[in-house]
Amino acid sequence: MKLVSYLRDGHDQLGIYVDGYLYDMEMLHPELPGNMNMFLQYWEESFPVAQMAERMVKEGRITKEKGFPIEEAYLLAPVPFPTSCRDGYAFRQHVESARRNRSAPMIPEFDQYPIFYFTNHGSIQGPGEVICMPDHFEKLDFELEAAVVICKAGRNIKASEADEYIGGLMIMNDISARRLQMEEMLLNLGPAKGKDFCTVIGPWLVTPDELEQYEIPAKENHTGKRWNLRMQCRVNGVQVSDGNLGDMDWTFAEIIERCSYGVTMHPGDVIGSGTVGTGCFLELNGTGKLNDPNYTQQWLKEGDVVELEIDGLGILTNTIVAEPTDYSILALKKTIQE
Repeated sequence: MKLVSYLRDGHDQLGIYVDGYLYDMEMLHPELPGNMNMFLQYWEESFPVAQMAERMVKEGRITKEKGFPIEEAYLLAPVPFPTSCRDGYAFRQHVESARRNRSAPMIPEFDQYPIFYFTNHGSIQGPGEVICMPDHFEKLDFELEAAVVICKAGRNIKASEADEYIGGLMIMNDISARRLQMEEMLLNLGPAKGKDFCTVIGPWLVTPDELEQYEIPAKENHTGKRWNLRMQCRVNGVQVSDGNLGDMDWTFAEIIERCSYGVTMHPGDVIGSGTVGTGCFLELNGTGKLNDPNYTQQWLKEGDVVELEIDGLGILTNTIVAEPTDYSILALKKTIQE
């Protein structure tokens, strides 16, 4: 099932996407919640009813006249108001390449436990324009990821049980301002301003039952589901990234186990996978420079159209737009006294 949040009468509305059409939850069944937050809160009661309604649409018992073309909708993030947003670091290829490109050895702790950071869940958005301040354009980057959303509360969740807490998968673009990120992390804290202005998820949430055909076993000595799903990024129609969600070393189940240690996970918590190998300009530019000193680096700029595509999860499209201001926090840095 594909769950879509969109704008209706100034509020977020939840619908099901079937063959190019959207169908309001409340129209499909009077007991179904009208928005994603309530749907996640009452997942165990609502999901079977929504599945039944989807079958009725596919069988023609609920006609297309009850829905409307998705092109007519203003799409929001599938989870418009997440209770939190964490981002993992699950792909060894990305970590290894990024460290190699700055002449750092692979860190052995990567293989000991999964890690994550909290990002600004108030800056989550869906398809459409990404508004950037002047400092964000100092090495502005995309990050090709997938994400899951938690659909029931749990604490100290074991990896062997954690897949049961996943309501669905979606594409994530962890937009990053690399100069801000690199400067502030010199102080061994963050990332903060390099990340907090925008994280994109969408275009819809795909429930795990729809992805069963893509399931593959976890890697050796790991626990949880993986999915064989090709991941691509195109900038202005030119492909720049090509990876696979099946390359995750740490599974979402293992990341959830780590996240929930001593902490209650709530319905609506979003967790990203981290960047797939080749999944950002920071990695691509570093590899390019390593192989060719004359390599021309690429970063996102105003007007660029970024498309992230993951098999089974759709295409997430955003356009980079500049805020009409010259205000700069980089200009506020204090001069170092000799």
